[in-house]
Amino acid sequence: MELFPHIKRQDTAVYRAITGEEKRQAEGLELIPSENYVSRAVREANASSLTNKYSEGYPGRRYYGGQEYTDAVETIAIERAKKLFGATFANVQPHAGAPANIGMYFGLLEPGDTVLGMDLSHGGHLTHGHPVTYLTKIFRFVRYKMKNVETGEIDYDEMRKVAKKEKPKILLAGYSAYPRELDYAKFVKIAEEVGAYSVMDVAHIAGLIAGKAVKNPFDYGFDVMTTTTHKTLRGPRGGMILTRENADIAKKMDKAIFPGLQGGPLMHNIAAKAVCFGEALSPKFRVYAKQILKNAKAMEKVFAKHSVRMIAGGTSNHLILADVYGSLGISGKDAETLLDEVGITLNKNSIADDTRSPMDPSGIRFGTPAITTRGFKEKESARVAEIMVETLKHKTDKKRHRVAREEIRRLCKKFPIPASFV
Repeated sequence: MELFPHIKRQDTAVYRAITGEEKRQAEGLELIPSENYVSRAVREANASSLTNKYSEGYPGRRYYGGQEYTDAVETIAIERAKKLFGATFANVQPHAGAPANIGMYFGLLEPGDTVLGMDLSHGGHLTHGHPVTYLTKIFRFVRYKMKNVETGEIDYDEMRKVAKKEKPKILLAGYSAYPRELDYAKFVKIAEEVGAYSVMDVAHIAGLIAGKAVKNPFDYGFDVMTTTTHKTLRGPRGGMILTRENADIAKKMDKAIFPGLQGGPLMHNIAAKAVCFGEALSPKFRVYAKQILKNAKAMEKVFAKHSVRMIAGGTSNHLILADVYGSLGISGKDAETLLDEVGITLNKNSIADDTRSPMDPSGIRFGTPAITTRGFKEKESARVAEIMVETLKHKTDKKRHRVAREEIRRLCKKFPIPASFV
């Protein structure tokens, strides 16, 4: 069957770009830990006629007519999300993870209020208060770090001291490049001591939580969770806000997203979220989530065998942050480019207290959600790690690189991107 026949006839330039990306994904391995492959069912929902419909408001409370099916699909998404995460409330309208976090801030804070979150250089995210973001013009952000970069241990004693001194309104857990699990009980205890909301940004590990492979922050008393719906959750690119047993927070979140931050929700995207959540509720998804962790451990062992330094000493989740400049004498930018040439996509990444530029840092960040979706197990994951190390150690050996590229193509052919996950 011909792909995208209507685009091909109408817009050849866009057709070439889309089919080029289809080929790139099919013939290469995706190791960026925030990326994944969605099912054909999710893609179909995202391309459905729901893209034509404005649906400002919430189910049963819309500003336009003709909402029978939009209400149905958003309600399905909400109920499935609540079941997945053990929540009593879900807002599935945020267009992405950043709007979900921004809406959460607007709902819980007043201008000038303080947020205590993870330092970006120690694994945090831009929306957790990096100075380059506009959020820092509205709210005040203070930060905590790892106590021991080699083990990943968070300095909870220092966090408590900072919290007592700065009196944050939100104590924010969560990360973008942190490879260990957090002590959720300590977060909640510190938040309660200073009268702060406890919020967890689970964007990277939402699928691992849904698949029961890691702990659920709600089980430890967190007030709010924000998340994306792609990454380990394996859905469309989008965001979501969840709460448990707090009707007041739920009302604040709804009001903050609409009308406070966004206009009409993307109903085709919400339909795709609903399909994704249905897939994540299947028993097969729990097997998948656990395999992500097994595959990450298999890659960790290879990097440890080759004495490549890993921030936090390895991984307890889906991602690894490796100091390739300190261990292999190649910058993160050059490593990203070189591995891309052999068909392995990952991202350059700053490491804790990095002395190099963020655009050419010391580290690389990679993970296993997408290759696990393709069906990789520990054996294949370890082999990919070996290819990575061999390529980076022999960065000028073009013949070796060509051989590696062919092996990656063979792996991709043996483990094609699946069309269905149920």
